[in-house]
Amino acid sequence: MPDSPNLAIGLMSGTSLDGVDGVLLSLQSFHQIAIQDTAHIALPAALREPLAACLQQPTIHLDQLGQLDSQLSLLYAQVANQLKPRAGKQTVAVIGCHGQTIRHRPDDEFPFSMQLGNGALVAQRTGLPLVNDFRSADIAVGGQGAPLATAFHHAIFTSRDENRAVLNLGGIANITHLPTSDPRDPDPRVRGFDTGPANALLDGWCQRHFKRPFDDAGGLAAGGAVHQKFLKKLLTDPYFSRPPPKSTGREYFNQAWLAQVCSAEPEFAGLAPADVQATLTALSAESVAQQLHRLTPPPDVVYVCGGGIRNKTLLAMLRARCDCAVRSTAELGVDPQWVEAAAFAWLAYKTLHRATATLPSVTGARKPTIAGAIYFPD
Repeated sequence: MPDSPNLAIGLMSGTSLDGVDGVLLSLQSFHQIAIQDTAHIALPAALREPLAACLQQPTIHLDQLGQLDSQLSLLYAQVANQLKPRAGKQTVAVIGCHGQTIRHRPDDEFPFSMQLGNGALVAQRTGLPLVNDFRSADIAVGGQGAPLATAFHHAIFTSRDENRAVLNLGGIANITHLPTSDPRDPDPRVRGFDTGPANALLDGWCQRHFKRPFDDAGGLAAGGAVHQKFLKKLLTDPYFSRPPPKSTGREYFNQAWLAQVCSAEPEFAGLAPADVQATLTALSAESVAQQLHRLTPPPDVVYVCGGGIRNKTLLAMLRARCDCAVRSTAELGVDPQWVEAAAFAWLAYKTLHRATATLPSVTGARKPTIAGAIYFPD
């Protein structure tokens, strides 16, 4: 990379479906970054509701799928165009747009991962090169195609003297395990995988039973009681005991999955909504903690990012189950709200420079790959 800083924009709309996050990222090197500015646009209900349905229903009309793709792409372009003039006299080199995952099936006979997000449309609307479709190259060489942010976590957050884990609490929770090493060197001990649901089930239950978009600060869960028998039943899902590499999404952990578990015993169906909210919060914390306990060497600190960091009840349950300190990535210099969007700016910049960015130790692929496809505006 050149000695002078370079700029990239990262766009992320995650499994929580709350909106599009945008980051203007300055890269001094692949190991030295700074967030210069941020932007966020909430998903309008007219877009969020059909997207949520698309994630859970087994089928969708092709015309609706195409319309959602275009609508969401225009929203991505809108966020990028808010950030573009904030670069001042500097030139933004590239946009990294993860897109909205609607199906993730890396373990099927014919594996695939599908994201909405029309790269050509966003490139034309912004006038900037755009990288998307980050997962397909890794899946093509036998990998899970996820989690993708692990390589960014390794490059930016690895310490020479502290064993760390980075925990992203989005709709789905994922862990990056970072044993002590030099962040500039590949480390086959680095692991990353999805542990299961974080906010996806919490938000869905809250919307259905409390008519609120999410459980603000975990207050509803704090007002309920964890039903231990129900929690134990939830944890019997085979995904939780499956060893990594592994990845999942809302196409698996959703309200239909929850309804199936609730139907297992009559007493589950009769639980008070607040008790279910508390138990689902405990499920997120317990499923993360179980995986943290299996890491070798054990982390000295877990650094948390993602929207779930605002859920005080979830964090309290997590701290009660962990054998190490639980802190915010803000202590490492990156605001927890913007870590994922920054990761896709970083990944896109690596792609633009034909540098590999996937980790076989994480995804299970046969080799590292250059992640993503590039669209140029002209």
